[in-house]
Amino acid sequence: MKIVELSVGRPQVTILAFLLAGALGVSSLLSIPQSEDPVFPIPTFAVVAVLPGATPVDLEQLVVDPIEEKLSELDQLKSIKTSVEDGLAVLRVEFDAAADASKRHDDVLREINALRPSLPPDLLQLDVNKFDASHVNIVQIAVVSESRPYADLEREARRLADRIERVSGVKTVERWAVPARELRVDLDLGRLAVLGIPAGAVLGALSGENANVPGGASGVGDRRFSVKTSGSLRAIGDVTSTIVGGTGQSAVRLDQVATVRWGHEEPRHLGRYNGTRAAFVTAQMKPGQRIGAVRDQIYAELDRFEPTLMSGMVLERGFDQSKNVAKRIGRLGFDFAIALVLVLVTLLPLGLRASLIVMISIPLSLAIGVSLLKVFGYSINQLSVVGFVIALGLLVDDSIVVVENIARTIRQGVSRQQAAIRATRQIALAVLGCTAILIAAFLPILFLPGNAGKFIRSLPMAVVLTVLASLVVSVTIVPFLASVGLKESESHDGNRFMRALNWLIDRTYGPWLHRALERPKTVLAGAALLIVTSFGLVPLIGFSLFPKADTPQFLVRIETPSGASLAETDRVARRVEAVLRSAPEIRSIFMNVGRGNPDVYYNIIPRHEKVTVAEAFVLLHEFDPDRTPALFARLQAEFDEVPGASIDVTPFENGPPIEAPIAMRLLGPDLDTLAVLAAKMERTMVAMEGVRNVVNPLARRSTDVKVTVDRGRSGLLGVPTIEVDRGVRMALAGLEVGTVREADGEDYVVRVRQSAPAGTGAAGLDATAAPTALQGVYVGGFGGSAVRLSQVAAIGFEGSVSEIQHYNKERSVLVTAQVRAGQNTDRLTKALLSELDRWTLPTGYRLQPAGEIESRQESYAGLTGAILVAVFLTLVILILEFRTFRMTLVVATVIPLGIVGGLVALWIGGHTLSFTAMIGFIALIGIEIKNSILLVDFTNQLREEGVPMLEAIERAGRVRFVPIVLTTLTAVGGLLPLALQGSSLYSPLAQVIIGGLVSSTLLARLVTPVAYRQLTR
Repeated sequence: MKIVELSVGRPQVTILAFLLAGALGVSSLLSIPQSEDPVFPIPTFAVVAVLPGATPVDLEQLVVDPIEEKLSELDQLKSIKTSVEDGLAVLRVEFDAAADASKRHDDVLREINALRPSLPPDLLQLDVNKFDASHVNIVQIAVVSESRPYADLEREARRLADRIERVSGVKTVERWAVPARELRVDLDLGRLAVLGIPAGAVLGALSGENANVPGGASGVGDRRFSVKTSGSLRAIGDVTSTIVGGTGQSAVRLDQVATVRWGHEEPRHLGRYNGTRAAFVTAQMKPGQRIGAVRDQIYAELDRFEPTLMSGMVLERGFDQSKNVAKRIGRLGFDFAIALVLVLVTLLPLGLRASLIVMISIPLSLAIGVSLLKVFGYSINQLSVVGFVIALGLLVDDSIVVVENIARTIRQGVSRQQAAIRATRQIALAVLGCTAILIAAFLPILFLPGNAGKFIRSLPMAVVLTVLASLVVSVTIVPFLASVGLKESESHDGNRFMRALNWLIDRTYGPWLHRALERPKTVLAGAALLIVTSFGLVPLIGFSLFPKADTPQFLVRIETPSGASLAETDRVARRVEAVLRSAPEIRSIFMNVGRGNPDVYYNIIPRHEKVTVAEAFVLLHEFDPDRTPALFARLQAEFDEVPGASIDVTPFENGPPIEAPIAMRLLGPDLDTLAVLAAKMERTMVAMEGVRNVVNPLARRSTDVKVTVDRGRSGLLGVPTIEVDRGVRMALAGLEVGTVREADGEDYVVRVRQSAPAGTGAAGLDATAAPTALQGVYVGGFGGSAVRLSQVAAIGFEGSVSEIQHYNKERSVLVTAQVRAGQNTDRLTKALLSELDRWTLPTGYRLQPAGEIESRQESYAGLTGAILVAVFLTLVILILEFRTFRMTLVVATVIPLGIVGGLVALWIGGHTLSFTAMIGFIALIGIEIKNSILLVDFTNQLREEGVPMLEAIERAGRVRFVPIVLTTLTAVGGLLPLALQGSSLYSPLAQVIIGGLVSSTLLARLVTPVAYRQLTR
């Protein structure tokens, strides 16, 4: 209690501390990092392997199995989920959430590099990509032109990217949706055959010319010179003049046997902005930056760049994440202002001076809280701001109790300074206990395991730090301000608001409490019945994981059947674009064909390049809680009518990523058996009401063109098998033999190919023309001869699986389904599992639920532990304070009473028991129990003074009813704007706390005194 005497007796020190806290708070608020969502490391990585021409089975055996075997030996490995398609394998390697993401990335990279020499030499790509909540693009810009060639689009996009990359605060800049420029070498195989030069000799000559071997250094006398060799190819002239062979009389240059020209790689990713061809440029922000400041610098650079843009081009500033951040923080700031006014209104019974003293504690506590939040490395994001809004209704509790007790002591005739010290001492233990209880409630949330725990962590951290700050303020600044700010003499009954409140208490609560104490068993039985009845609402409320993000952006994901060409996928994408552009709510559309949109949201994993996928990134004018979900439903209904494609409207969601709301994983060794089981699963899902867009990967069989070499004939004609493979690849995709550096300083790929036969092109072989088209492909033989492919190989069609999936090294298939608007995912999943319980699977095969239910089980497992820890810590604090189990039980009776109101509030609000709603119930434990502490602590004080038990219970109930009601009203006032905002993320949390506080305040004021009488001697 020395700190109370110091703060009141040494006002100079108190004032300086007050000013320092305020200055630090303002400084921290202006410099603390800002982002839309929390940023945290995720120990999950994607290993991407590309082996052109390989079937899924070949890629599985040659690449996937060795990689999985090697990675499975790493520590803290949680799962490996693998998807293998034609020429592409993606392994998603996930470690325990508690693992060090940087160290695990190094481990994965080390193992992959060590394994690389043993993998097929023609493996085109083997990369390890990190997942990180900070690896999100904060801007996506479009360089738009329908008339300018791709070369100009690529050049301007590169120039823009180079300028943005120089902006401080920008981490990486990437260009998308333009084919890379390349130097194309079209070989004339007939001419080569006449000259007797094998195609392999041309490839070798170009590769050799492209080598760059340092010459070393030479010493002459006292000088030392670096020796420069011929070096690599520097210009197109170097390539055309490359010597590829000789006739014995003269050398043969490349331009004598090939056409060398500038071109572009075959388009694999097409981009459009609002229907017009475009190149996309994206930028990521460095960690620890303020997104608004970085965005302003980027846009300033755009303003300087735009006048230099080529004619016929337009620069479109499409996606700007800082707008989301500003709107969220601005909206929450507006709610904060409303809550502040509501809190001020609830404090009127204390009197104007007392109310102002309490109000001063709000900005001061928040200033200290923001400073501490910055010290601990957190940012200002939507969840930390919600934490501050929640704290708003709690941080004044301590100050209200202290000021109310000081004012009541002054009304008893004690001087202001003495009243400030004496009243604060009297209430200090209860205030400390209340604060400890609040922290005990939020502390377990702070240590929730898993990525869901990391996502929510900034919310409880903001609450804990601010509440701790409010405790310090309530026993230092508040007593000092009360000692100089309250009136020396006040009416014994307080102001008119206080008198009205006391009159209401005497006329209502007093008689009710008296009658309740006369019928204790009836009161306790009625409370128990009410609690049991409220749990009957749980099935009606339902469960869910994380709600939608309510952002003014969403994705439309498109997938065409296996074997569809890029042109067919583009046709469907254009139809989707037409539907989207007809909706007035939509502002702009980034369309990506052949790839997913670049990363713009922390839990959306972009889809890799694939000719059968397309994705529209759609930006709305604004998000409306009522109209926007209706727009999603309307668009989805229209897209469901599009034949020959799977089209999903995908709003952004909070929490960890999931494959689909409903997903079932079948595991077993044989693909044919898995295909039969998956087909049965598909039929079961399709038959369910409320389910749409069921996807079974094994139902999609792909048709491949098979080239079967006749080794006898190829041997007679002197054609090695490697030349057949090389000839087919040169005809279809070309072979990279090196790079050439132009005057602009950029390196461009040199690609050697023979003229593509009819029926080939950017979209691949036409299904009907493929065998005929390949007949005209030439392959090289011994001595430079050229032989038609049809002379040494049979060409035909072959059916194969389009995708192979693994889960933890075991073959599997994941059958997924979306949920129709208005349907509850939890109920549908339970109905499906009930149906699957009747299945009898073959030996060696098993079923594993995935999707939302799997993610929810992981997240809720941590919540269960958090609830137990919160209850245990609460009981420990109560035992330390009251020293008996009986008294602890009396105080704890309020916990189930709060659950009643929380469940009713969710039911009325139409929300489910989501992750954030469960967080609200955990927080409610501490918030509601502090009121019981105030009541029981004062009752004990009266009894120690010799007041009889019943009289002490009734007097304590009436005296403490005022601060309890005031603290409850301030908490409700602080949370009310959040509850009414309609946010699916934090409105359920606010509604749970408000409902729980209302029910516990009303019911516990009778139940707790009755329990006190029954359980204490």
